[in-house]
Amino acid sequence: MRFFMIWAFPILFWSQPDAPWGFYAHSLINRQAVFSLPPEMIRFYKPHIELITEKAVNPDKRRYAVEGEAEKHFIDLDNYGDSALLILPKYWPEAVEKISEDSLRANGIGPWSAYLTMLSLTKAFEEKNSAAILRLSADLGHYLGDLNVPLHTTKNYNGQLTGQEGIHGFWESRVPELMATDYSLWVGKAEYVEKPQLAIWEAVADAHSQVDSVLAIEKQLTEDFAEDQKYSYEERNKLTVRVYSREFTEAFALALDHQIERQMKRSIKMIADFWYTAWINAGQPDLTLLDQAISDEDEKTTPDAKIKVRSHDNE
Repeated sequence: MRFFMIWAFPILFWSQPDAPWGFYAHSLINRQAVFSLPPEMIRFYKPHIELITEKAVNPDKRRYAVEGEAEKHFIDLDNYGDSALLILPKYWPEAVEKISEDSLRANGIGPWSAYLTMLSLTKAFEEKNSAAILRLSADLGHYLGDLNVPLHTTKNYNGQLTGQEGIHGFWESRVPELMATDYSLWVGKAEYVEKPQLAIWEAVADAHSQVDSVLAIEKQLTEDFAEDQKYSYEERNKLTVRVYSREFTEAFALALDHQIERQMKRSIKMIADFWYTAWINAGQPDLTLLDQAISDEDEKTTPDAKIKVRSHDNE
């Protein structure tokens, strides 16, 4: 995962495993969602807000360590043709029956997986399992955040098919890192979601509808900016690295007309709504009775060289 989209110069680069929304944005989104919860829930979540914030990035760490994790973060709708949103079954059993599971996983299972994570969170509430509630809340926040990123709904996820390598991290990491402190991220109170699975697909459809504008605007700005204006150099971990310049970043955000801020807010609202819905569906258990002493469970996050995931190395 990267805090900024960066290339090496001349051959070195500052990098960590890539993360949709980046460490900073994922953590900020999960953290902000806590404040939209009702009093009955915030009394439990608020004391553990640092855990919810820190664990927001754990699913990305697992991508390189746990087989089957990587495909939970995206869906390449365009691999199914122009009518993907019409022909793809919205529920996993029907999808597996219509399309082989191997094919589904190869093209990403984000929408189905997010819903299954919500069902797991509901069960954790029913069982009043404090550790599982926090872990699954953080995971669900991450997955829902991913599905609100336009470039996580397309096979051209990093602009690699259009000569725009690096746009993935530019959109989700560099822009929020430089500009999110000026965003107004309050989204109101959490609301119950009647049909969560369909709500997920609606979010995916909305994000996918913005893919073309993301790519077209970056391409136009690249034509307008000279190479030495598009990029600048910064110190990262004692290395000099090339990054998108502040001027180019601000121009991109302005041309997108607050798109990234809107998608962050939609992520926050959706996460709070889904946490709340899972709690309601579990029978609104009294969270004040839960064990407040939560151990920080270790997760398998050590990279496994045998696990192959698609690379965003140019972010």
